[in-house]
Amino acid sequence: MRAPERLLLALCLAACGTADDSAGTATAECNIPAKLDLPRTASLPDVTPDAPAAAYVLAMSWSPEFCRFRKDAAAHEGQCADNDFDFILHGLWVDSAAGPSPRACAVAQPVGEALVRQHYCMMPSVQLMQHQWAAHGTCAFSSAEAYFGAAKSLWDGVKHPDLRELRGETLTAGMVREAFVKANIGLPSDAIAIAVNNRGWLNEVRLCMDLDYNYATCRAPGAADGAAVLIWRGG
Repeated sequence: MRAPERLLLALCLAACGTADDSAGTATAECNIPAKLDLPRTASLPDVTPDAPAAAYVLAMSWSPEFCRFRKDAAAHEGQCADNDFDFILHGLWVDSAAGPSPRACAVAQPVGEALVRQHYCMMPSVQLMQHQWAAHGTCAFSSAEAYFGAAKSLWDGVKHPDLRELRGETLTAGMVREAFVKANIGLPSDAIAIAVNNRGWLNEVRLCMDLDYNYATCRAPGAADGAAVLIWRGG
């Protein structure tokens, strides 16, 4: 067991609840498809030498913006048609101290159905799960179960403010940061990166941590506090 897995084992035992494995049923969190298109082949590592891991980033995608133009896309039906999420987990990323981050560090075996159903309400896409495990999880965890267990422990520890209720003539990245700081005791504003798309709409909120999962200053902070941010609320 690697160090990050040992560190989060106790948290996982306490915070990772037992998922409803019933196919095609509604849980307390979301609707899970009866049939899942599971990956059948392993994802191979790349050949680029990886920098040492120095930090983690918990990347949370603002689902209303992602689904804005994808409601009729079959590939995103589970996220955008069958459910109405606010934030979903994009991934738990391993970051480096400088330069490119570690990526695709080892062979990633296909994620299994039980694992997908357990974490679907956090990350409602089989393809995204496989990609995140392959691209990021393999750089710090020995199995997909360990990777998603750690991600779930961190995800469960974050309170997501209701950005649909955030109002103002001009919304800013600082206002989004402030909403997260108010909702989460001990979360400093410099550990929050705000990502917007090229049209100025909120895309993601990323929480930065050191290797012991303590909040740390983001290497890539994203939008400055005074930058205008548009928030798509759905509809």
